[in-house]
Amino acid sequence: MAGKGKGSKIKKKLQGSSRLQYTMRLVESSTCAVCQQQCERGLRYLAKMSEPGALGKGVPCILTRKRVT
Repeated sequence: MAGKGKGSKIKKKLQGSSRLQYTMRLVESSTCAVCQQQCERGLRYLAKMSEPGALGKGVPCILTRKRVT
């Protein structure tokens, strides 16, 4: 019975989620303004940022979506 002494435990393998996960880059309004394929989310953000005194941190760009492995 070698290897079955103190400290040898059987570890269960964690199963990952079957749902695919994606990551997107945050882009600012200046990027949305010059984009060739302007999406609805980007246009809304662009309109919101064109108002005086508006502050924003960017919007996730669907065109830069990458799958997390």
